[in-house]
Amino acid sequence: MVDLMKSIDSGLINTVCANFEDNNLIEPKMFSRFGVKRGLRNADGTGVLAGITCISNVHGYMVNEGEIEPIEGRLTYRGYNLYDLLDNYDADDRFGFAEVSFLLLTGSLPTSEQLAAFSDALGVAATLPDGFTEDVIMRAPSRDLMNKLAAATLSLYSYDPNPDDTSLANLYRQGIELIAKFPVIISQAYQAKRRYYDNSSMFLHQPDPHYSAAENILSLIRPDGMFTREEAMLLDRCLIIHAEHGGGNNSAFSCRVVSSSATDTYSAIAAAVGSLKGPRHGGANLAVCKQFDEMMMNIENWEDEDEVLEYLIKILNREAGDGSGLIYGMGHAVYTLSDPRAVSLKNTARPLAKQKGFEKEFALIELTERLAPEAYFRAKGEHKIMCANVDLYSGLVYRMLGIPQEMFTPLFATARIVGWMAHRIEESCTGGKIIRPAYKPILQHHTYQPISER
Repeated sequence: MVDLMKSIDSGLINTVCANFEDNNLIEPKMFSRFGVKRGLRNADGTGVLAGITCISNVHGYMVNEGEIEPIEGRLTYRGYNLYDLLDNYDADDRFGFAEVSFLLLTGSLPTSEQLAAFSDALGVAATLPDGFTEDVIMRAPSRDLMNKLAAATLSLYSYDPNPDDTSLANLYRQGIELIAKFPVIISQAYQAKRRYYDNSSMFLHQPDPHYSAAENILSLIRPDGMFTREEAMLLDRCLIIHAEHGGGNNSAFSCRVVSSSATDTYSAIAAAVGSLKGPRHGGANLAVCKQFDEMMMNIENWEDEDEVLEYLIKILNREAGDGSGLIYGMGHAVYTLSDPRAVSLKNTARPLAKQKGFEKEFALIELTERLAPEAYFRAKGEHKIMCANVDLYSGLVYRMLGIPQEMFTPLFATARIVGWMAHRIEESCTGGKIIRPAYKPILQHHTYQPISER
């Protein structure tokens, strides 16, 4: 493989970088001067209203007489509280991701007959096209599975007999196909990565059309294809809580922006995958894992509150961690007192932590969650309401399930494809206009100089 960085002269790179630095200075005060809402967020941290949706609601605070009032977080899918959905699946002792997918895509809970038909359709659609594994996944393996997932998603366009049709029926067909295929694509991409980059054996199993998404994922990534029902049920809950999180999150908004141009489904979903890869979005759970690995190496007694607190203060003061000054897994753009996804995942994962021998790691995470606000006060001199977000616990859950770290974010995408398709359908059918915000130009006028005079 050609090293592209070596094929381009380093002197040229240095020149263009210097030119950029000379001509692209935008001082932070300019954003305030022109009233630009960076990150599409208002000065008080609330989001700029960019659209209307019937799909979900992320509720983390109230605005009372102009002041933000913290509340316990609520996440609702099509009007159904996430806690109610999970409680009912637990009571029935059944997998729920397929039902949640139907709910988010259509707006209604399915009947038994509708759920069976939908699940059967997912089972049939899970099979990849003939030659796809060899020609798309194995021929160009990637170190990063998210890039492979995006490339594979774009490649599916070529296998679709009607890829550009944006009618409602065709969008639903494409959505079911993608929801079904994502678990297989990320699992095979992982196997290819093992073979070509890790010098390890590769195991390619076929998806079982009668399995749930969680069961198929566990069977496809494990050499023997074996798993317990408890493991599959926990992974199913992870998929449910990651399936959707409002139209304003970066990947869903990316999907809506691209969809508003009336492009094809595969282009819109690939854009969402690229967004989710970022460490400020779906890649955050990897940052949490790296931070806790460091904490476990440097904290002698994980149960000593004073020692843990002092280390958290060091992280906030950029004296430990990756130098960002952030305690990863703590705080959220919307949730204040609690993130319902983190609460649900913590409660579901606790029994497995005991069963799998991860009790000490689980206890350290809980202790970090409790001490982080105090650490922030001591480091910054101000009180800040912060709660654990879902990333604080999801990485440990995946580790307990024996899922390799490079699959953490792809698993997120495998769940969130449901929300992306729901938002793509809604944008395509109700948006009506291409999304095009304004940018303030701060250009200086120049007179063209002939090249001989430069």
